[in-house]
Amino acid sequence: MDVVKSGRILVSDGAWGTFLHQKGLQAAECPEMWSVTNSKAVLEIASSYIDAGADMVQSNSFGGSLFKLGQYGFGDRVAEVNEAAARISRQAAGEERWVIASIGPTGKMLIMKETTEEALYQAFQEQAMALEKGGADAICIETMFDLGEATQAIRAARENTGCEIISTFTFELTKKGEYRTMMGVSPTQFAQAVIAAGADIIGTNCGNGMKRMVDIVRELRAAAPDTPILVHANAGLPVLVDGKEVYPESPEEMAGYIPALVEAGVNIVGGCCGTTPDHIRALKKAIADLG
Repeated sequence: MDVVKSGRILVSDGAWGTFLHQKGLQAAECPEMWSVTNSKAVLEIASSYIDAGADMVQSNSFGGSLFKLGQYGFGDRVAEVNEAAARISRQAAGEERWVIASIGPTGKMLIMKETTEEALYQAFQEQAMALEKGGADAICIETMFDLGEATQAIRAARENTGCEIISTFTFELTKKGEYRTMMGVSPTQFAQAVIAAGADIIGTNCGNGMKRMVDIVRELRAAAPDTPILVHANAGLPVLVDGKEVYPESPEEMAGYIPALVEAGVNIVGGCCGTTPDHIRALKKAIADLG
């Protein structure tokens, strides 16, 4: 995005899954199918983030691949579901904001030979093309942890759409004080590999609150001095309250890390698990206060 490269810090959206459940999504339901069967509720989620000041919004398509939809018996509706998801977010964003349509992991492991690179490529191709048709400006390939799967997703989107490509991995802090994915991939390894595969924007989402994201962004910036970096952080690290996971970080606490994140080299900031429109509104204000 030329706007990002100009030096402007942009704000993305927040959590989707929690919102869907608040609106009535049941545990056994397919979240992505709501873009077809309950489009009004999905539009309300996207619009709430735009109203909070987000410059861009994702789509209800995280699990929209053939592999994921197939688990619910909707494997033949991939194009329909993804196009609908992108169209809803496009409606919310209007012409002044951007749609960064979501593609998540398939749940299939290459290392376990549960699928092949060709099958992954074809699944991501179908999903990405439908998202572009629905109005996506960018494809956000997120919450990845395996370079093999992420590379296929990036290639499929790059070679079959005209969308910008965002790639984000989820990292965990090891006992050695290093950040790695569950497959052992470091932020530096991730950055080098996905940029080589064709990613325009790199970053990290989920797994960590804003505090830990600062260190990850520093490593990503050192590995990729000229590539825009996106962060979608959780509202802190989850704690158990009455048997349920709760994300404790308030909008103000989360926004308090904005100066450090910007200094570390971030270009786009938004939320993941536990974040709400109030969190996005606070992030927007904190960025504006930087001047």
